[in-house]
Amino acid sequence: MSRININEERCKGCGLCVSVCPKKIIALQLDKLNSRGFHPAGVSDMASCIGCAFCATICPDAVIEVWREVKKS
Repeated sequence: MSRININEERCKGCGLCVSVCPKKIIALQLDKLNSRGFHPAGVSDMASCIGCAFCATICPDAVIEVWREVKKS
């Protein structure tokens, strides 16, 4: 299983990660503000994450980390 971690405190809510997620599981949390006054991005269904890392690649502030499960053969 893959997973991502978004540093909500540093996220400026630009929405770029939302636009590139192929599974559409990332959204801005409109009910939450960080200390800088932005709506941070959040994940709605972590189990659906495929670990593509598109979100982390496009993030201009590098606030997203992606972990992928390594399959052992």
